Amino acid sequence: MKIAATYMRGGTSKGVFFKVDDLPKKAQVPGEYRDALLLRVIGSPDPYAKHTDGMGGATSSTSKTVLLSRSQKADHDVDYLFGQVSIDKPVIDWSGNCGNLTAAVGSFAISNGLVDTQKLPSDGIASVRIWQANIQKTIIAKVPMCDGEVQETGDFELDGVTFPAAEVKVEFVDPADADGAMFPTGNLIDTLEVPNIGSFNATMINAGIPTIFLNAEELGYSGCELQDDINADQEALTKFETIRAYGAVKMGLINDIGEALARQHTPKVAFVGKAQSYISSSGKEISAKDIDLNVRALSMGKLHHAMMGTAAVAIGTAAAIPGTLVSNAANSSSNPNKEDASITFGHPSGSLKVGAKASQNGDTTSDWQVNTVSMSRSARVLMEGFVRVNFSA
Repeated sequence: MKIAATYMRGGTSKGVFFKVDDLPKKAQVPGEYRDALLLRVIGSPDPYAKHTDGMGGATSSTSKTVLLSRSQKADHDVDYLFGQVSIDKPVIDWSGNCGNLTAAVGSFAISNGLVDTQKLPSDGIASVRIWQANIQKTIIAKVPMCDGEVQETGDFELDGVTFPAAEVKVEFVDPADADGAMFPTGNLIDTLEVPNIGSFNATMINAGIPTIFLNAEELGYSGCELQDDINADQEALTKFETIRAYGAVKMGLINDIGEALARQHTPKVAFVGKAQSYISSSGKEISAKDIDLNVRALSMGKLHHAMMGTAAVAIGTAAAIPGTLVSNAANSSSNPNKEDASITFGHPSGSLKVGAKASQNGDTTSDWQVNTVSMSRSARVLMEGFVRVNFSA
């Protein structure tokens, strides 16, 4: 089978992008056929965890699919549906967004005729309004244009990405859960009881993506860990997955911890620590005076090499609300370079700045709302043409 597709990097992730109309008819709607087809595109499930016979990269950051179409939502340009593909299981998780690949959605939409041309400047910044179908939220991507085409080259450097590129500013509008509370338990900090493992302070938030924040010190960490410190420790990975499962139940995302296996994409688990200097995975020195806190997050059962864009939204939101574990960790630091309400956090590949505007319209936790969260990413096309799939279903 031969299907038109584009392989793109967005932020610190990459994935296979499709226009919905280019998929086989049976795959243009949700269901087992579409999932099976996309699993085969990526090369999952792969017991060797290499994705040798597919387009995946055998990591959570590179085993992704994106489906795009002209928006059916008023005042939006493109509908964006994201599928996180499991590496070793026949599962595509449609429960959340990918914030990193969001940076590539606007560029793809412009280049593939999904945005009305009269809205696009020949030179300057195109504002693409994205309807994120997984979470039913609006995202605005600010895409640079040059001579009527998307500009990909530039000098913007993003920690976790090797080469500089053009800056794409991404704004997440009202990113808190559309159907429930931003803090589903009603508390800024809960005690999360995990049988046979322990009790932990936890901030459980649903903004950008459902996320469980823990204190690094309670876990025996500093918050400066790199990937191998966690991913080479199977006992630690098992502990984090168990914590994630019990947290998902407490957040009301699943009814029983056994359901967590089929819902690997959400919620995320992250641990926070005060600002400390460390050497990033690329050898770059990250100074405590340049960051507000350290955050490490797990995705699909492994420590992420940088930071998921959606988790960055959760970090920015939680940091803007006094009394969360994230806010407490950030306020324990004094960043002399801080000039605005944004925060800069350290992650394994470096640092990232994220800004959030939050407000409280009453005296209770449920009265908190976040208006926007913004950050800068970059994106570019890696390859375009057709993906070949040996598939029958």
